[in-house]
Order: sequence, then C-alpha cells, then structure tokens
Amino acid sequence: MNPVVGDLAANTTSLLEGYRHAVSAGAELVVAPELALSGYPPEDLLLKDGFISDVRDSLETIATSVGPVPFLVGAPLAHGELVRLAPPTDARRVSQAAVPTRTTALGNCVAIVRDGQVVDVAVKRLLPNYDVFDEQRYFQPGVGDPTVIVVGTTRIGVVVCEDAWVSDGPVGDLAGVDIVVSSNASPYTRGRQSEREEMARLRVRETGAAFVSVNAVGGQDELVFDGQSFALSDSGALLARAGAHVEEILIVDTAEGAANSVAAPLDPLAEVYHALVLGTRDYIQKNGFRSVVIALSGGVDSALVATIAVDALGANSVRGFALPSRYSSDHSRTDAADLASRLGVTLEEIPIEVAHVALSSSLALVLGGEPTGLTDENLQSRIRGVLMMGISNATGAVVLTTGNKSEMAVGYSTLYGDSAGGFAVIKDVPKTLVYQLCAWRNEEAQRHGLDDVIPTSILTKAPSAELRPDQRDDQSLPPYEVLDPILEMYVEHDATAAQITAAGYDAALVARITSLVDNAEYKRRQSPPGVRITTKAFGKDRRMPITNRYRGLENS
Repeated sequence: MNPVVGDLAANTTSLLEGYRHAVSAGAELVVAPELALSGYPPEDLLLKDGFISDVRDSLETIATSVGPVPFLVGAPLAHGELVRLAPPTDARRVSQAAVPTRTTALGNCVAIVRDGQVVDVAVKRLLPNYDVFDEQRYFQPGVGDPTVIVVGTTRIGVVVCEDAWVSDGPVGDLAGVDIVVSSNASPYTRGRQSEREEMARLRVRETGAAFVSVNAVGGQDELVFDGQSFALSDSGALLARAGAHVEEILIVDTAEGAANSVAAPLDPLAEVYHALVLGTRDYIQKNGFRSVVIALSGGVDSALVATIAVDALGANSVRGFALPSRYSSDHSRTDAADLASRLGVTLEEIPIEVAHVALSSSLALVLGGEPTGLTDENLQSRIRGVLMMGISNATGAVVLTTGNKSEMAVGYSTLYGDSAGGFAVIKDVPKTLVYQLCAWRNEEAQRHGLDDVIPTSILTKAPSAELRPDQRDDQSLPPYEVLDPILEMYVEHDATAAQITAAGYDAALVARITSLVDNAEYKRRQSPPGVRITTKAFGKDRRMPITNRYRGLENS
C-alpha cells in the first residue's frame, strides 16, 4: 500500500478497499503495513493531540466495516485500555512538559480489528533511533506479553518492523506460534531486500514458525518504500514475494508447496532506477504539483534527471530549457535538443548572455573590474537558477535540480545556482552510477525494440560545467572512478582520512577530497530534498556539524 502521510481519509479508503479485495479472494487474515493509517513517518504530526484523535476516529471507521476476518492495521495509538506501554521515564516527562501539545504516551501499534471493533493491539517494542529513524522522539516501547491472535486453529504472533531485526528479541518471545507476522515501513536502499529475507530466515530458525513480512510502498519526502512483501515457510523456504515499487495485494497460503506468486527480484540497476522514478513521481504528485521544469545542459546528469522525470510523470508534464552562455559548446546544444526529441518533451532556449553582461557590469562597479574566475563561473550558474525559479513561479512547475552525489559531496555546485530548485532527483546517486543508470535505461529501450533514449554522444564526452573555455570536470576533480570510492568510504562508511589512506589511496588526494566534503557541508544544508537510495544519504542520514575542525588525518 502507498499511503500519504496525514491523508487519513484517503488512507482509510485504501485500507478498506484492500481488505475487501483480500477477503473476497479468500483471505483468512489481512495485514497492512506499519502506520499505514497515518502514513510513515508522520514525524511531528505525532505531537498533535488532534492528529492522534483523528487517527483513532479513522480506525473506528475502519472497524465498522471489518467482519470476522481479522484486519491488522498499523496506526499510532495513545495509551489506553488496549495499548500496552512502558511507564514514561523522568526524561520523557520533561520532554512532554516541553511539548504541551503531546499530552499522552504513544505507541507505534498494529491494531487487530475484528467483528467491528479493535480487539487487541501489538505495540512496537524496539524503537529505531539511527539512520533516518527517530522513533524514540515520539513513541514509548511496548511491554508485557507478546501479542498473539488465533485464526481458526493457527496461532499468529504480531510484531512491528524493528522488533524482527534483533536476535533473541521480541520474536524470540513468540514461542509456540505457527506464523510470525511483521508489519513494516522499511525504506529502500540498495540491496535491502536480500537483507530482509535473510533476517526473516534467522527468525524462522529461532521460532520454527512461518514468517510473513508486509512492507509499505511509495515515496515520502526523501524516502522510498519499495514493497516487496514476502512470506517464508516454517522451513525458511521462500513462499511468496510481491513486486518492487508497486502496490499489490498478495494472497499467500503459508502451507509449504502451495501455489503462491513469487515476483522475481529486479536487476540491481533496475531496482535503483525504479526507486528514483517512484520517489520523483510521489514527491511531485503527493504535494499537489502537476509538472516539472529542468535545465537541459546537454550533459549526462540532466539527461538522466529528464529521463526519470518523463518515466515518472509523462512527457506532457516535463519542460526542458536550454540556457546557453558564451561558453556553451555547439555539441551541448545539439545533444540537449536530441535528448528532448527522443523523450518527447519541449525544449525552449533562453540565452543568458544579456543577463551575464548586465550583472558583470554591475559587479564591476564594486569589484574594480568585471568578475573573473570562480566568481564569473558562479554568476552564470546563478543567472540560470534565477531564470528557472522564475519559470517555476510563473507556471507552478517544480524545478528539478540535476546535481549528483559526487558533486554535492565535494561542493562542486553553485549555491543558489544549479542547486536551486524543488527536488534533487539524483542527489544520492554517485557520478559513476549516473553513467550506469543511463546505460541501463538505453538497454531497457533496446529490449523493447526502441531506440536509445539518451544519445550516445552525451555518455561518451568528457563531463564539463562549461562555465569557462575548454572546462572539464577532471581539471578540478580526480576522475570519478577514483573519486567515488573515496567518497563512499568517507561519507557512507564514516572512515577517517587516515583509514582511507591506509586502504591504499594517495594521502594528499584523500586529504584534499575529505577537506572538500567537510567544507561543503553548509551548501548541502541548503539543498532541496531528493531520493534516498543508500544507507547514508545527505540529509537525515548524515548529520555532520557545519562548524567542524576535525580532519582525521593522523590516526587510523
């Protein structure tokens, strides 16, 4: 299910439609994702008593339509008769006193609804407080006996997401059950599905019970939920798997050998590409926008962003703009036009020379001469940013920025220039992966008997910002094949500069690159949100201080 955070009416409708469909297909138990009623993560909506009250009202609406087939519905519920929560700590009482709108303890719950009422509640016991998760800010952990329901003669233990990830944790307390059901809102990252299924096999070995995992789908701000709900038998065999990045009602018979649907896993590049498409589509549409605009430079980054946008929204919802300067090459102009033609989007040209001359002359009044060097390069980028945001203001279309993770890491972007916009589609995609995704998308077109979507000339020319004569990225940065592994170690694996050097990289290069990353933190804090595909995206995942003198050059 693809819920929308805070849209209780639409989520209620989706939940009831799914329940009715599943029951009509013969289901004896229906399970929805974690916090499906509120959407996940609801963040500080959870501090509003009115929101929690409305969630409870919506849950009661659902209950009136539920018959004898139990329905497991994820929802944030306040402490009450059925919500088993640990007593608040002194620190928690201080926190609640500081936030007067949140007056009752909350649980991240799965309500067991049957015969018109909520008959029991499972409360999440382990509250994640790492990566993008900060559930300890909002929830109290569940306590007491684990929640077990009986359907026919089958005993079913109910847990919530994180509770299943720890050995000898809450699942281990479910002795004697036949099936463990886990309700999840587990965000997508590369390779995550194989980790989930391996985790489930460990829980099967722990309990001897079958394992059913139900996951959310859809984009929520920077997060993407990929679905891929699955079931394992009590021997650990894969019984069923839903598709990736699509809503689906998956009917599962937990008896081993039953004929269930098992969706094949996507190719790793396909998985990433579809995550980017889904994240872009949901960010635009869930926020009420209808179209996007993109500055098409003729380079590989804007080519990938435009292709993703067309796949997400349709060509009629995408407009391209060429903003050539005195340094723009003829091949970049023709490449941008070729790309737009292949994608079926309009491409309009707005030369920036007049604005460049005017602003250079204005700056000359205070600089003692027209700007040169980096000042002049950034001026061009900022002119483009102003024009794109002007188009956005006039049309209501969202500007999609085109910076990749490699550039954002080292600050190879212009604040209020190419970084200005509403959504950064590839902000978590390293440059080397940009090329791989472009190649995959062309191969996908070929598999369907179509021409390449992205012109080969875009993929084979040297990357360049074209802000000065004969400029190339490798004049300012090492080749991306060298840069990206260093960035991965430093950003995603939190290695120090000394540890990266010890792994075989040149010490002077490492010191320079890590310094660039540290010094660009203030830029990244001002960048728009974008799709998260790694475990350490810029944003909530990585929270480094802007004012920071640690360099980690000496100790490994």
